[in-house]
Amino acid sequence: MDSGQGRGQMVSQINVTPLVDVMLVLLVIFMVTAPIIQQGVEVTLPSVKAEALPGKDEQFVVSITKDSQIYLNDTKLSADDLSGKLKAIANERPDRQVFIRADDQVPYGQVIRTMAAIKAAGIENVGMVTEMPAETGTNVGTAAGAK
Repeated sequence: MDSGQGRGQMVSQINVTPLVDVMLVLLVIFMVTAPIIQQGVEVTLPSVKAEALPGKDEQFVVSITKDSQIYLNDTKLSADDLSGKLKAIANERPDRQVFIRADDQVPYGQVIRTMAAIKAAGIENVGMVTEMPAETGTNVGTAAGAK
């Protein structure tokens, strides 16, 4: 008689087919959503030499377009709505930093009024997003901080 070698033994193999299926589905999802995430408010940034600031958690970016439209990240707001939103953000996290992305054609006064609204909301850390000059050969977004 057999000593039971063929029956009742554990087979220690891992079936990787379901894992590969899940990974391929995730890859397709990320490939489809990546271009959507890159979309935003179209702004022509001024070119200046400035050192990049280190990134922290979720960044709040106030964008001002050529026609003086104001956006908080990708949400269009009026100046009053912007102050209200930023007050709520400042109440939750007073150390939060906000970046301003203003189009090159936006009047200086509009940028200063927006910066004043951010400061009035209680946010003290305000950064300006710029673009590196083309003479270096690369256009990399940077920010110069202001307190």
